[in-house]
Amino acid sequence: MSLPSLRLKANADRRLRAGHLWVFSNEVDVAATPLTAFQPGDLAQLEAANGKPLGVVGVSPNNLICARLLSRDGKHGFDKSLLVHRLNVALSLRERLFEVPCYRLVYGDSDLLPGLVVDRFFDILVVQLASATMERHRDAVIAALVQVLKPSGILFKNDSAARDAEGLERYVTTVHGQVPDWVALEENGVKFQAPVLAGQKTGWFYDHRLNRARLASYVKGKRVLDLFSYIGGWGVQAAVFGASEVMCVDGSGLALDGVERNASLNGVAEKMTCVEGDVFEALRELKAAEERFDVVIADPPAFIKRKKDLKNGEAAYRRLNEQAMRLLSKDGILVSASCSMHLPEEDLQNILLQSARHLDRNIQLLERGGQGPDHPVHPAIPETRYIKSLTCRLLPNG
Repeated sequence: MSLPSLRLKANADRRLRAGHLWVFSNEVDVAATPLTAFQPGDLAQLEAANGKPLGVVGVSPNNLICARLLSRDGKHGFDKSLLVHRLNVALSLRERLFEVPCYRLVYGDSDLLPGLVVDRFFDILVVQLASATMERHRDAVIAALVQVLKPSGILFKNDSAARDAEGLERYVTTVHGQVPDWVALEENGVKFQAPVLAGQKTGWFYDHRLNRARLASYVKGKRVLDLFSYIGGWGVQAAVFGASEVMCVDGSGLALDGVERNASLNGVAEKMTCVEGDVFEALRELKAAEERFDVVIADPPAFIKRKKDLKNGEAAYRRLNEQAMRLLSKDGILVSASCSMHLPEEDLQNILLQSARHLDRNIQLLERGGQGPDHPVHPAIPETRYIKSLTCRLLPNG
């Protein structure tokens, strides 16, 4: 196999030798190997400044992250054979962890497949290609998935903003078999249907699986409020776990249709109430109506998508959690979550402490949670760790 070279500047290989997979454009010796010589998705042999090979990379010449390491063995390219091997390695972990085949099968860099995400819903696969390299090799991705998993349907849900930075068009299409609008899944023994075609991301968020399982200890016989509920991942599970009443609030009618569908699927429809509209407005209206809840779950979308959003995002987390606390009973439980990679857990903890003290209440931190093991963290790439979930107890000041 003969590939063009991509050479690094002196000492720019240290981070990769320490385990990282990314090459930044300012680390490339563009005098020796100009990035302009590459097309998005090209493969290259990555070299240290002294010419020593470091492995095979996929190149995105117009991106700040201009290359991602696909294999440290330069003798083997990126092809169906490597994809099959990596998929089998990823599958072996998930099959060890979960009895039911519903999970994130591939989590990008952490599974040594940068730019590829695959969520499994029994025999349906929903795939996201976020890099030009993966898009270029889409046929090999399909063939490898069919060989390893023999799915009845594969959906490419390529409508994320991550594709914009790679210069890729957004699209959603079925590439193998048939994929219905709503697909079945099971989590923590609870049955769901997810809108994979029209829903958010891949249609479901497996990353909070273990955090949602923890609800069982807190919700029995309790009144629960689920904010930014989507299709009821938290709220429906709370009802199944024994909550007496659950109110789900979301701005999407499609999402709340999913709540009703999933509540009926599990025989808990009579416990559920859905409120469609802006969550912050709903919080104000609930406070004005003097409503109280024993458990409030605040799992919003990412308020901090980029570092420049940090200040405004932190203010939004503060506003959300403080308004949520105002609705808690005297001995209430708040589950506060964040999927913003740029918000450290310690900062979320401080936001909760400040909010509680502003309301003159004492707060106890009971449990910390992160993403499940089907979203493994690559220890050299902090960006692969993004989920935070803090379970807190709010008490009167005294």
